[in-house]
Amino acid sequence: MKRKLFIALSAMIFATNASVNAQESSSEYIFQPHAYLQVQGGAQYTLGESDFSELISPSVQIGLGWQFNPWLSARLAVGAWQSKGGFNGYIEDGVSRNITYKYKYVAPGIDVVFNLSNAICGYNPHRTVNVSAFVGGAANIAFGNDEANNIAGQGYDLVYLWSGTKVRPVGRGGLALDFRLSDRVSLGIEGNANVLSDKYNSKKAGNADWYFNALASVSIRLGKTYKKKAVPVPEPVEQTIVEPVVEEKPVSEPVVEGVKDEGMKRDVFFTINSSVIRESERAKVYELSKYLNNHKNAIVEITGYADAGTGTAAINSRLSSERAEAVKKMLIEQCGVSASQIKTSYKGSEVQPFADNDMNRVSICIISN
Repeated sequence: MKRKLFIALSAMIFATNASVNAQESSSEYIFQPHAYLQVQGGAQYTLGESDFSELISPSVQIGLGWQFNPWLSARLAVGAWQSKGGFNGYIEDGVSRNITYKYKYVAPGIDVVFNLSNAICGYNPHRTVNVSAFVGGAANIAFGNDEANNIAGQGYDLVYLWSGTKVRPVGRGGLALDFRLSDRVSLGIEGNANVLSDKYNSKKAGNADWYFNALASVSIRLGKTYKKKAVPVPEPVEQTIVEPVVEEKPVSEPVVEGVKDEGMKRDVFFTINSSVIRESERAKVYELSKYLNNHKNAIVEITGYADAGTGTAAINSRLSSERAEAVKKMLIEQCGVSASQIKTSYKGSEVQPFADNDMNRVSICIISN
């Protein structure tokens, strides 16, 4: 049974991450340890002698954690609000029925959290969905058990009845799904199970008491969580092209390899659903910038495209525009090229310059003098 559960969990992790892993290469990023804050709220079910719906109560939790590496973190968390108990055999108007009673608690504790997505599929800070599992322990501080004491005061026997404030150890574990919104913020859902002594709900059952939480969460990552690897960009190879000499004419100035008198052409390729210029493509942009900075009268025309095999016309139009603008932005902000030397346009997926579908995720850059 455990083996089947492990296989099913692994399959779920691969399925939820397969599509997003295609967009970015995790080898381009270096993880950085960081803190994170979680605020959670939802519902609790306390196991007892009543119908499921009668034993539901509100629950909140706040946590502060530290991510040691891509797959391991520790979280200090405080859960609180309300639990419920059920008593079977309460007599009202001569009829025996179940009755519930509520009491309050605060449970500070610590969890060890394993990011299964990063552990199994590899580190990727841009992954949309992450699956995590956690185990930990807490101290349950229960109080406000007045309703159970009122029932006992009517002559009913609650063997483990307690009053005042009681502190009991808790063991817990659970699973969480995290949905990334940005480098800083994500939304999530968490389910956890908590086990403690039989005396928690005032009823003697001969086995441990349990309560279960289903929580929605907002997580905020504090500080820088990753950095891009520095990939050395090779200098473009220059080649001197000498014009035929008629009488005595100066030799033409050196130009970048692949450049004829009429200019230069470079194709900057992108991954699916992305307008981020990968490290492997940045060298092409540097080649364009070197030529443009050496030829101040030259103009580069950047045309963005998207492949027709994926997305809608509206999405592809936006993507192609963003791809052209990404090259322009890098030329201006990182390479010092004048904006007056750059023209951009985009074709969406209406025009497909390449026969191979995936190659149409591209910005085609043509320099003319």
